[in-house]
Amino acid sequence: MSEATVTSTLDTSGKCCPMPIVETNKAMKSLTIGDVLEIIATDTGTKKDIPSWCDRTGQTLLSMTEENGAIHYCVRKDR
Repeated sequence: MSEATVTSTLDTSGKCCPMPIVETNKAMKSLTIGDVLEIIATDTGTKKDIPSWCDRTGQTLLSMTEENGAIHYCVRKDR
């Protein structure tokens, strides 16, 4: 996983499945190829959901970190 400049941030804290993925999908549609979306989530299910969603949709998961109960993802739009 590599460093990238975040283009946009989506905070889904406090929301449960399926909302983090629904909102991620919607946010990615508004970005252009090469943009990086930072997703902040508190739902531990996103640890499986976000990487799986990236695989299915052809996006690149650049990083996943946890801090103070929040999970931070950086996803690059590739398609």
